[in-house]
Amino acid sequence: MSITIALFGAGAMGSAVGRRLAESGAKVITFLDGRSEATIERARAAGLIATPLSAFAEADIILSIVPPAEAQKVADLIAPVLRDSGKKPPFVDLNAISPKTMEKLVAGLAPSGVKVLDGSIIGGPPVSGKAGPVVCLSGDLACEPDLLSRFGLKIRPIKGPVGAASALKMCYAGINKGITGLSAAMLLAAARNGASEALKVELAESQAEHLKRLRQSIPDMFPKAYRWVAEMEEISEFLGADDPAALVFKGMAGVFRTIADDRSRELITTLDAMLDDGY
Repeated sequence: MSITIALFGAGAMGSAVGRRLAESGAKVITFLDGRSEATIERARAAGLIATPLSAFAEADIILSIVPPAEAQKVADLIAPVLRDSGKKPPFVDLNAISPKTMEKLVAGLAPSGVKVLDGSIIGGPPVSGKAGPVVCLSGDLACEPDLLSRFGLKIRPIKGPVGAASALKMCYAGINKGITGLSAAMLLAAARNGASEALKVELAESQAEHLKRLRQSIPDMFPKAYRWVAEMEEISEFLGADDPAALVFKGMAGVFRTIADDRSRELITTLDAMLDDGY
């Protein structure tokens, strides 16, 4: 029996997940109204089939893989379609949002009568021939993990209610992306204050493994910085006003916003020079 998976999101992660699902035998549909030509071409190259929004109600499962700031908008967009549909495919949010945002999303979809699952993606976009990333799911899980694993995704059920998978993502991203943002901020501070060469020498001598990681993680961050702004804000909300670390992630949001807005690429050029190993 053929399986149809509806997918919101044809960015780097969404299109790569869609490609893996399609290559594993699923029919993967997506909604591209109003999207850029680049996004439409990326979706086509991944084997995704553009359909009207109404077709999502006839899918076997719906996945949402969009930037954090778009997660609620996607749920609001599909809610009336699902409310008026006889078929109620489960809706799986796989976005980097806080448990509190996830609760709001669930509440907005409640009148539609669909089951909502909380999910998170740990790792980079799927690459042909390699395992991963890991898709973590929490909530009232039934056959969904088996369904998605049939089509090439590595599924890890998380014990706990809706919100548990989002909490995991917040903590993991806070460590992983937080280290990248903090390191970028201090590299830029060194460059502004005449300490760049000294810092490069010190890192090479005493933090060689960390420097090696930064030489990959910071350049990889540049095209994603605009998406990480909202993710850092979600982490800050997740921590809560009473946790002083919440201010750290508000600051990280500012770091990534500044890099994303670096139209002249002055900051990016500085960071590239700081990470150059040819000295």
